[in-house]
Amino acid sequence: MEEMEEELKCPVCGSFYREPLILPCSHSLCQACARNILVQTPEAESPQSRRASGVSDYDYLDLDKMSLYSEADSGYGSYGGFASAPTTPCQKSPNGVRVFPPAAPPPAALAPAPRNACLTCPQCHRSLILDERGLRGFPKNRVLEGVIDRYQQSKAAALRCQLCEKAPREATAMCEQCDVFYCEPCRLRCHPPRGPLAKHRLVPPAQGRVSRRLSPRKISTCTDHELENHSMYCVPCKMPVCYQCLEEGKHSSHEVKALGAMWKLHKSQLSQALNGLSDRAKEAKEFLVQLRNMVQQIQENSVEFEACLVAQCDALIDALNRRKAQLLSRVNKEHEHKLKVVRDQISHCTVKLRQTTGLMEYCLEVIKENDPSGFLQISDALIRRVHLTEDQWGKGTLTPRMTTDFDLNLDSAPLLQSIHQLDFVQMKASSPVPAPPILQLEECCTHNNSATLSWKQPPLSTVQVEGYILELDDGNGGQFREVYVGKETMCTVDGLHFNSMYSARVKAFNKTGVSQYSKTLVLQTSEDTESEEQTLPFPVPLERFQLRRMSPFSSTLNLQPSFSGRSYFELRSSSHPLSLHSSLQSLNSAGCNFETQSAPYSQLVDIKKLVAVAWFSFDPGSAHSDILFSNDNLTVTCNSYDDRVVLGKTGFSKGLHYWELSIDRYDNHPDPAFGVARVDVLKDVMLGKDDKAWAMYVDNNRSWFMHNNSHTNRTEGGITKGATVGVLLDLTRRTLTFSINEDQQGPVAFENMEGLFFPAVSLNRNVQVTLHTGLPVPEFYTSRASMQ
Repeated sequence: MEEMEEELKCPVCGSFYREPLILPCSHSLCQACARNILVQTPEAESPQSRRASGVSDYDYLDLDKMSLYSEADSGYGSYGGFASAPTTPCQKSPNGVRVFPPAAPPPAALAPAPRNACLTCPQCHRSLILDERGLRGFPKNRVLEGVIDRYQQSKAAALRCQLCEKAPREATAMCEQCDVFYCEPCRLRCHPPRGPLAKHRLVPPAQGRVSRRLSPRKISTCTDHELENHSMYCVPCKMPVCYQCLEEGKHSSHEVKALGAMWKLHKSQLSQALNGLSDRAKEAKEFLVQLRNMVQQIQENSVEFEACLVAQCDALIDALNRRKAQLLSRVNKEHEHKLKVVRDQISHCTVKLRQTTGLMEYCLEVIKENDPSGFLQISDALIRRVHLTEDQWGKGTLTPRMTTDFDLNLDSAPLLQSIHQLDFVQMKASSPVPAPPILQLEECCTHNNSATLSWKQPPLSTVQVEGYILELDDGNGGQFREVYVGKETMCTVDGLHFNSMYSARVKAFNKTGVSQYSKTLVLQTSEDTESEEQTLPFPVPLERFQLRRMSPFSSTLNLQPSFSGRSYFELRSSSHPLSLHSSLQSLNSAGCNFETQSAPYSQLVDIKKLVAVAWFSFDPGSAHSDILFSNDNLTVTCNSYDDRVVLGKTGFSKGLHYWELSIDRYDNHPDPAFGVARVDVLKDVMLGKDDKAWAMYVDNNRSWFMHNNSHTNRTEGGITKGATVGVLLDLTRRTLTFSINEDQQGPVAFENMEGLFFPAVSLNRNVQVTLHTGLPVPEFYTSRASMQ
């Protein structure tokens, strides 16, 4: 019963309904509350006058409420205006509409409402125009009154017996004929169920109180004809009517049915609707029980999970402590070993020093002797002993056999990374694993020692993808390694070996897991032995594709070898756009087939080698900030008087490479340097000052080779404006050679060149040079190679 209380309270005053009225929208209001929220519609602003003049309605009479002025609208009737205007001044309500203050009703009947008054339902916000009857035109909700009375009686204090002489006991019954409340003893004594009292009807006290209050119950009368009782039910209007409404009123042409029959029919329909609602309420109760059980289960699982987590972390801590003890034991052993070696050397050196000191003292005493013949008899032996002892001291005896440093380096970075990555694994997958990506062959290509790969998800795949993982091998058939992880579907890989075969594959991942690998793609980087750039057929089965020029990519990968023949992979953010060289226009297929390989990846797509010499330019991203670029990054100078270094974009680790630099400006006899360098070379000193660069620096008269600040091989012959400096890097023979104006300058500059090298130049503001690439090998080198 308590849940029903909100249904019995007025939405305006918040108290139990008092004399509730039924509005045409089926909601109810207290009679006094309805009077309080009446809103005046002035004569000049009445709906009829506004519609005639074309003036828009007030907010409370919006166009969506204009249907209330039509008799045919969803059962809402139109109500005419009043004959007289209100005399009580109006006031503003919080929502801005005019509200009449409550007034005491006349003693006989409801006071007339103001003319053109409007009532807005506080629940559905429908606006209703009252007719000349005012609020009397709305029927009273007598059923709601009865329900409220019964509810209040059930909530009231217990009724007492009216016949107990001293302390009245709680009543257990009420006689409707006697109108008396009895307790059980008094009923048996004063109202026995025999004789004339046997026909009296006894009811529970609460029911008796309600019946006492409501009896005799007033019969509901017609709102249009107050002297007539409801006798029929109008089906279109869905309301009870009297016989006079059927003869004279607006219901005369409507379909009507007997009031009792419709009463029973609607009770049956309401009971059926309540059955469905009862089922939903039962399900809701069961659901609430389930939720409460879930709360308990969550609390229990939380305690259990916390205990499990603490146990797992404690196990990790115990394992770390055990490993700590093992490592400390190794340190102690190393400590003891070092002490033993040093102490043994101290003991040995002490004995040796004692023997040496004794020999020295003995020789000094012998020297004091004045007997020549006796001295000469033993002098040769003493001299040999002295030299032998001296030689013994010179064979590392005075060098410590053990260093004070502990050559133990604890690599905790992987463990710390694992600790930082320690996280919970979802036990149940919320979505499936992505499908393997598809490599887009028409957008994959190689250029110089770079490779561009593009991929996409299968067309019919609807699984969400969070990112992709691109893997390449080392160019020698070695293991695959991750070179890119991210959301992009196109990637350029720089710094590959020239004339090498690389295998590439990609996979997708999301929160659930990682997909299978795509088909493996085999790419061959360019050879650098040809004199001009060429294009060869691009094999794609079944149909022909054209290689499009790529737009700038969002990420670039730089692969640099850590030793000969191997590579490590490094992710490098690109500070400048990358695109294919303009001379690469199109690569078309000509009926080539797939190549099958016995590997975990059954189908391999083989892109035939692209034969081209290395075309490259200077790299603004890695250059010193004082370097100035022009001519598509092929011409450089400097705005500083100090030497600054700039590198080329392409690195070389295999093959034969030759490029030239023409001297565009040469003032005040500076000494620019030309050569190769590692990617981490110093950028603010002359090239060759550190161990990361191999260079030739030259002035107007002579040149020197320099590496690690060591100057060698001074050679006559310098440069002027218009001169050309050539750099020839032969990684097959592992040599570096220089030339000036196509003549070799000095001998082979450097040998045993291994690793990854980038073209490099250092210059100041007195020099400007232009880079020329894609050149054939000079004659002086080819002739020398043929002679060898």
